[in-house]
Amino acid sequence: MFGSIGNIFKAAELKRKILFTLGILAVFRLGTAIPIPGVNPQALRALFEAHRQGMLGFLDIFSGGALSRLSIFALGIMPYINASIIVSLLQGAHMVPYIDQLAKEGESGRKKISQITRYLTLAIASIQAFGLTMMVMRTPAPGGVPVVNDTSFGFIFLTIVTLVTGTMLVMWLGEQITELGIGNGISLLIFAGIVDRFPAGIKNFFQLIYAEEMSFILGLILIAIILIVTSGVVLLETAQRKIPVQYAKRMVGRKMMGGATTFLPIRVDTAGVIAVIFAVSILSAPLTIVQFFPDSPFAQRLSSFWSRGGILYEIIYATLIIFFCYFYNSIILNPQDLAENMKKWGGFIPGIRPGEPTAKYIQYVLERITLGGALAVVLIAIMPDLLKKWFNAPFFFGGTTLLIAVGVALDTIGQIESHLVMRHYEGLVKDSKIRGRWFNVK
Repeated sequence: MFGSIGNIFKAAELKRKILFTLGILAVFRLGTAIPIPGVNPQALRALFEAHRQGMLGFLDIFSGGALSRLSIFALGIMPYINASIIVSLLQGAHMVPYIDQLAKEGESGRKKISQITRYLTLAIASIQAFGLTMMVMRTPAPGGVPVVNDTSFGFIFLTIVTLVTGTMLVMWLGEQITELGIGNGISLLIFAGIVDRFPAGIKNFFQLIYAEEMSFILGLILIAIILIVTSGVVLLETAQRKIPVQYAKRMVGRKMMGGATTFLPIRVDTAGVIAVIFAVSILSAPLTIVQFFPDSPFAQRLSSFWSRGGILYEIIYATLIIFFCYFYNSIILNPQDLAENMKKWGGFIPGIRPGEPTAKYIQYVLERITLGGALAVVLIAIMPDLLKKWFNAPFFFGGTTLLIAVGVALDTIGQIESHLVMRHYEGLVKDSKIRGRWFNVK
């Protein structure tokens, strides 16, 4: 194992990518620790501690604690994700002909769509920055202690500009990781924020046992549940439905080609962490609206309903996850294109005629696989609320955060594995069967 890890540093290009990624993550973590001037840190900490089990505490986990510190990266990457969702929905629903036309223009079109997403990110970040500034100004900490003493226009303007600039910088950092580093940059930034909270969560867990607020037996049961669920998440993220594909023999020049039997792999959870991240970003939108009118009766009623553990929240959360699982699959996998390419190269599914019947069969399998994967993701995502309700489990063990952490870790390891194998180095996973199953490296 140590020899396999050592191979990473033998591949010069891979080593450069990993070091670059670690450097960007270090810059991101540094930015989450730089607070905006003019804020009472003790009052701000008390305010977020009072809402730790609500939506604010949930979003603070995704920002790696930047939100509770009101740092320059307090908004994190969520405005960019919201913008990406809006553009993807417009493109998938064919509501804007201009975006549909750009999507057909290849690389140049994708660059223009990315530019539109950045402009939309700037607009959303501005709205959220104004809402967050109003919230910290109007909402006192427990005991009536104001979080902000300076309520002048200068403070409001400076705070909004700082938060928006921080979001745009985080977006740029994520793009740099994707382009020059290893792994998906946006997902890795969220992953870094989540993992940063794990040590504190583990510490709180053992403090509960030490203070006898949780029995030792219950602690062991929770540890067993954590290990079982973590294994289940790994299996979910790596599980595939393999559709057998047979290629007919044909003459190409003077050579006989084809005749091989292979399979079409369809992941049970094709959307991976994308559906969960999209669902969380949508759920944060009402919180932004509430921040504009924190004292209004409507905002207070919405806050009481829109909290983790509430029936309305859990139903909407589950519905969004299922919707985005299907939506993401509809964009990534096109059964019609798969069937046409298969027919073009002389491939067919045994017992299924090529062409339209093959497309319908793939669609049939995809719909049922997606439903099973989406329901499994929903169960894991709402499990923290069930554990807290039944066992008073600490919030650090979150199904959503666990899905993201495991999914991003497997994806990043898979990319490292691919680089090693392509450069004829021994991979991180020695067994070729395990390598092919987990990381799809051949």
